[in-house]
Amino acid sequence: QVQLVESGGGLVQAGGSLRLSCAASGRTFSSYAMGWFRQAPGKEREFVAAISWSGRSTYYPESVKGRFTISRDNAKNTVYLQMNSLKPEDTAVYSCAATDSVTYIITSYYFWGQGTQVTVSS
Repeated sequence: QVQLVESGGGLVQAGGSLRLSCAASGRTFSSYAMGWFRQAPGKEREFVAAISWSGRSTYYPESVKGRFTISRDNAKNTVYLQMNSLKPEDTAVYSCAATDSVTYIITSYYFWGQGTQVTVSS
């Protein structure tokens, strides 16, 4: 069992940056691939970034590639999402999740955090 708690969300102007953190409980964190997802009001949850258990492999959709960076510190049981050049369309609740093998497929993730709100003003 892994419990995930996100932090770092907030209100930022367009063009600004935020860094989200996802702290995990449990000694097996380093064995899980991790992902970040977001859900805006009235929209489906979408994939934002994923990282392998080792941190060597990362994946992004085109909508955030070059602006967002996922990383992890297994010694601290934490995964991060650095978000730069933020746009109003990035506004959403951001959640982290854990799975066995790194993937963009949402239904493959089975441990989820509660999420943190990110609001980007124009």
